[in-house]
Amino acid sequence: MRLDVVLERITYANEETGYTVARVSTERTGDNLLTVVGALLGAQPGESLRLTGRWTAHPQYGKQFEVWNYTTVLPATVQGIQRYLGSGLIKGIGPVMAERIVGHFGTETLDVIDETPARLIEVDGLGPKRTTLITAAWEEQRAIKEVMVFLQGVGVTTSIAVKIYRQYGDAAISVVREDPYRLASDVWGIGFKTADTIAQAVGIPHDAPQRLRAGLQYTLSEAADAGHCFLPEDKLLESAEKILAVPIEPIRSALTDLVADEGVVRETVPEPNTGEVSAVYLVPFHRAEQALADGLRTLLNADTDRLAAFADVDWSKAFSWLGRSIGVELAPEQADAVKLALTQKLAVLTGGPGCGKSFTVRSVVELARAKRAKITLVAPTGRAAKRLSELTGHDAATIHRLLQLRPGGEAAFDRDNPIDADLIVVDETSMVDTLLANRLIKAIAPGTHLLLVGDVDQLPSVGAGEVLRDILAAEPIPRVRLTQIFRQAQESGVITNAHRINSGQRPELTGYDDFFWFGCEDTEQAASLVIDVVTRRIPRRFGLDPRRDIQVLAPMHRGPAGAGNLNEQLQQALTPAREGSPERRHGGRVFRVGDKVTQIRNNYEKGTAGVFNGTVAVVTAISLEQQSLTVHTDEDEEVRYDFAELDELQHAYAMTIHRSQGSEYPAVVIPVTTSAWVMLQRNLLYTAVTRAAKLVVLVGSRRALAAAVRTVSAGRRHTGLTYRLFPT
Repeated sequence: MRLDVVLERITYANEETGYTVARVSTERTGDNLLTVVGALLGAQPGESLRLTGRWTAHPQYGKQFEVWNYTTVLPATVQGIQRYLGSGLIKGIGPVMAERIVGHFGTETLDVIDETPARLIEVDGLGPKRTTLITAAWEEQRAIKEVMVFLQGVGVTTSIAVKIYRQYGDAAISVVREDPYRLASDVWGIGFKTADTIAQAVGIPHDAPQRLRAGLQYTLSEAADAGHCFLPEDKLLESAEKILAVPIEPIRSALTDLVADEGVVRETVPEPNTGEVSAVYLVPFHRAEQALADGLRTLLNADTDRLAAFADVDWSKAFSWLGRSIGVELAPEQADAVKLALTQKLAVLTGGPGCGKSFTVRSVVELARAKRAKITLVAPTGRAAKRLSELTGHDAATIHRLLQLRPGGEAAFDRDNPIDADLIVVDETSMVDTLLANRLIKAIAPGTHLLLVGDVDQLPSVGAGEVLRDILAAEPIPRVRLTQIFRQAQESGVITNAHRINSGQRPELTGYDDFFWFGCEDTEQAASLVIDVVTRRIPRRFGLDPRRDIQVLAPMHRGPAGAGNLNEQLQQALTPAREGSPERRHGGRVFRVGDKVTQIRNNYEKGTAGVFNGTVAVVTAISLEQQSLTVHTDEDEEVRYDFAELDELQHAYAMTIHRSQGSEYPAVVIPVTTSAWVMLQRNLLYTAVTRAAKLVVLVGSRRALAAAVRTVSAGRRHTGLTYRLFPT
């Protein structure tokens, strides 16, 4: 049956499945709201909807309308039109202006905007400039609606329809009909599976060559998301066969065609313990890996030396001066690392927490500064760069900002325009992926000294590659590993237990004032306990702010104690809905002023020099009238997002441990539960614990904790950097 309603509010929405619970009104029911359930993801409060479905009776919640599908329709009543215009759907019209416009034009309002928009100037407060803005926004909405009518017929949600329209404009329908697999590469947020669903709906055969090629590239893209620079050919074909559900021979033939057309690169490379494999790369990863190896070799073997003054320095005098300058003597390992950084053009410094990596870096900087060297300090994240700057007393930047990446990902600094520096120090190198490392190395001139600093035992980068580990596996590259834990660090439960975990021993759960354990075998109870620890116990005992100072780090996103569910509960506790305060729903998330959020993709067009994956921010403003949300990032920048861009943001009260790499927080709370069993690994737990500067609280099951400590990560990523650095 059909039901015409006005969407009043959404009470629940699952962004992964699209399942939504909403309250709606109809002309008959008035203020007595009805409950509707089903696939409503993308619809916004204030919209008039035409629902198709059936009435059902829920044993607990009573009568509900089960939605099979829906379309948006224009409202006809004065109240409906005012609610529709004031809901933030039309840029330039907020609730106050909507009331004025509808008060002036009544039920003819939408006809006026549609047919004679120049008449809007009759409304008090609407000048020509704003009228033009509203007219343009209305035209775009109408065009999007036309595209949506078509796309909804092939199973596309409203939010994706908007993206497709904004990418292709009037050509959107023809692109979707003729080459839907383009969507997966052209439109962020649309993957192969969505494109494949559309392709089937428009009649593209299951075994069409374009589908097989797109499926192979998607399989490689998924592998890159899992950290691999390539896949062995047999593994690629096996995975693609499962995804595409067609026999392997046509897929093998499609791969041959893809290689011939340079859509992918196939090359024989050696892999540890397996001998040679036929490796298949997406083109950008092959180019980056090759160029990164060439660039590192060039730096290592450069004829020029921009720190030549250290070649014949009297190190005993230098270290004596350093001791007087900073008041602390270097341990032998640290002294070796300082010498290496200042005499070798490429060097690596690694070691665990409490072993003095930071102090060693400070010493390198102090001695280089004494020789009036030009020093550049960088880290992958804003938080890490800020910490590096505080430690050394020298400005530090993120790698992205140093390179001044531009729209499209091109950098202002490259081989032809290198960074003017004598010494470059990269902190938290373990989280630098192959693509970013290549961009950085391209921008370093031969003769410049490069010191790579990081903890190789932490999780590898979120992006593809294992740059730090691969470099350390190349024997000719100079390196020092710090192993001595200093006495002050030995008194810290955070540092002591981090080393115990890293060596395969269970952490000591009692006896420290900076490391706590709350046992709870039930996963849902553990989640509730995490909320209590963050919002009440830590603030009360340690005086830490639950939003600014405390970070929940979960092994995975899904599940009762996963980052997704914990974010919902923490938002409700820390930033609840308030009458009169604007908020914006996007998919399954509601954004409010005060929310802690994180960017989940690189966007080179935002901010002064781009906003990058992992940037953390706080929502400072939401404007329904301008259809925008503003955040203040951890790099002290105000950045504005259109509502259509909100899928680039996730809440960050809780985040996955992978996403926390390179950051440090005063306090870290870690749920360790059996529901995350497949993710419980030693380097995951070790990484989470080492993110804390002052305090760690573990919440969960002793069985899960034991599993995390004893489980070593299953195998290396598929990368070829070590082999390319020094091919035999």
